[in-house]
Amino acid sequence: MYNKELLKRIYPFKSNHIDIDGMQYHYVDEGPRDDSAIIMVHGNPTWSFYYRELITALKGKYRVIAPDHIGCGLSDKPQDYEYTLANHISNLQTLVKRLGLKRVTLVLHDWGGAIGMGVAVKNPELIEKFVIFNTAAFLVDRIPFRIGVFRLPLIGDIGIRGLNMFAYPATSMACKQRSKMTEDVKAGLLLPYNNYANRIANLRFVQDIPLSENDKSYKVVKSIEERLGLFKNHPMLILWGAKDFCFNNVFLERWKEYFPGARVKVFDYAGHYVVLDANDEIIPIIESWFASKK
Repeated sequence: MYNKELLKRIYPFKSNHIDIDGMQYHYVDEGPRDDSAIIMVHGNPTWSFYYRELITALKGKYRVIAPDHIGCGLSDKPQDYEYTLANHISNLQTLVKRLGLKRVTLVLHDWGGAIGMGVAVKNPELIEKFVIFNTAAFLVDRIPFRIGVFRLPLIGDIGIRGLNMFAYPATSMACKQRSKMTEDVKAGLLLPYNNYANRIANLRFVQDIPLSENDKSYKVVKSIEERLGLFKNHPMLILWGAKDFCFNNVFLERWKEYFPGARVKVFDYAGHYVVLDANDEIIPIIESWFASKK
């Protein structure tokens, strides 16, 4: 199904799966085994591969878990599944429970913000810390045209699933440091989304963006937003790419309003794929922050 030699070279982690309603939910689980873990939650159109350098840097000291949402990465991609925020939250919560985790640090990017925070507000007693990359876990009333256009009937199906006009353009639009987007990195990001069927979640995520009360996930995000105050005093590290065309600095200011005590670092040269653009700075910052015990 995928280029096994490429995968072995660029993704040097053991694959793990749990069964959820007959679907295989893939995740990476590296580092020492105990009931404490750092969970890295990806967005659209990435997958756990996006975090590979962070996983490698941290797994020597910490248990690091990085799942692939159903429809993404190395998880199953059913064609008749209800790809909604509520289901993605439920799946991640199932993973946390099956692994018996008692103390969790969430690392969140893009849709990972709403998914991870969705789990957090349902299980606040488990949450220790947060690392926030360009993301949101609150309602917005508009999105960029280049994303919104794919919510239109037929256009999304033809553009995203048929012509790969979401995952592929993201390799240039979302990454501002071209030297970071090597051929292997590009191939890795695109690997799971190699045909019409395998790009189903790319489209469904776009269609699920809640912009009005008529959207299925609107009430879910509203409920998450209303409960963000549960974590006002939790340690939070915000690492932000200032050149993100989607999650721009307006979103950053919203995070700072909810979490005024957060430590914030803005990378002026980084885009939406901030973990790629700024990894040379991000890795030591995160290592130091975790080591500080704050």
